[in-house]
Amino acid sequence: MTRMTRALAAFGVTLLLSTAHAQGTADDSVYRAWGEKAGIQAVMQDFVTRLQADARMAPFFKNANREHLVTQLTEQLCQQSGGPCTYKGVPMKEAHESMDIGRRDFNALVEVLQQSMEAKGIPFAAQNAMLARLAPMYRDIINRP
Repeated sequence: MTRMTRALAAFGVTLLLSTAHAQGTADDSVYRAWGEKAGIQAVMQDFVTRLQADARMAPFFKNANREHLVTQLTEQLCQQSGGPCTYKGVPMKEAHESMDIGRRDFNALVEVLQQSMEAKGIPFAAQNAMLARLAPMYRDIINRP
């Protein structure tokens, strides 16, 4: 599947999910498709390992407490996926305001996340559904042109 096809599919899922959320529909299908909290945690463990090994991402995560990061990401994605978790971490804008993050950095992070999702066997539709739910965070994370 081409990058453009993936982008169009993600865009379509974003539109569907934003419509469902606007109508107040509670949907835990992404949470279930990811294997619930244990599945999300497995992806996040793989993701953090890959982030710290990726030359583009390692500088952002070199001083991170690995276990704390895995826990925070697990809670955040669990909540975003419609699961029963509540993310209690720092708001995204505040957490990233001093990190000098550009679009290229954000896109690299998404690439690494896609690698982790594929490595852990997350179905393609569930990958796109999660990415659509996370996409609004883009505005709070990017802080340089």
